[in-house]
Amino acid sequence: KILIQYIQTTMAMIPPAAADEGNPTAISINATLSTIVSSRMVIINTNDQQLQQQGAALTPQQPLQQHGIECSLHTLPKPLLREFDHVFGQKYNTNREIVVGGSKSQLVELLAIPTNQHAREDIVGVGIHIEEEKDRLLRVFMAFASEFCNKIRSLGYWSDYMDPCSGLPMLTPDCNKVYSEVDGMEVLLGYRTYDAGFCKILTHPKWGSAVYPSTIFANAPKSVVKKILESYPTAATK
Repeated sequence: KILIQYIQTTMAMIPPAAADEGNPTAISINATLSTIVSSRMVIINTNDQQLQQQGAALTPQQPLQQHGIECSLHTLPKPLLREFDHVFGQKYNTNREIVVGGSKSQLVELLAIPTNQHAREDIVGVGIHIEEEKDRLLRVFMAFASEFCNKIRSLGYWSDYMDPCSGLPMLTPDCNKVYSEVDGMEVLLGYRTYDAGFCKILTHPKWGSAVYPSTIFANAPKSVVKKILESYPTAATK
């Protein structure tokens, strides 16, 4: 009930334009009060070897493939902070002021980078082809999230990403509570859901249920994470 009330109140207060009005690749339909960088379709380049083995070096014989991942950057509203604490505990849910390069102080805070991929199939369905598509989407997210988190962690800040299969953190040890991607996308992006038996199904405003959600978290200055996110090339969404 708290999540639903927050979503309804937040979406009612959002103007039609998103935060990134000057960015033609930004998706203005899903800006919420927590939005720092509006959704954009980030392009990552991988090959089959990289998808099978994270961090594998490119070889000339392996052509690059482009994959699009819808990403945005957010602070965590109170309902989602409770969900985060449930999964990670309060160790990483901290704010502190730091001075970077002798300049003015910056706030290190908890941030979320929700990601969604446009599936080639409606992944609510069943069948071998559905499972193969889920595997492909999983490998693409893992390659992107691993690289993204490594960039943040290399600067001395904490970052982790959720395993879309188990709902558990990939990098933080001793965490055995499951994070709800569907609830997270509802709160951060205002995406709608519906119940199908015992499952809660996420629907994307353009792709319907042909969507693969997954989330990255960071405890870092907004400017640092924003710079990393904006370093990736973008493309218009379809």
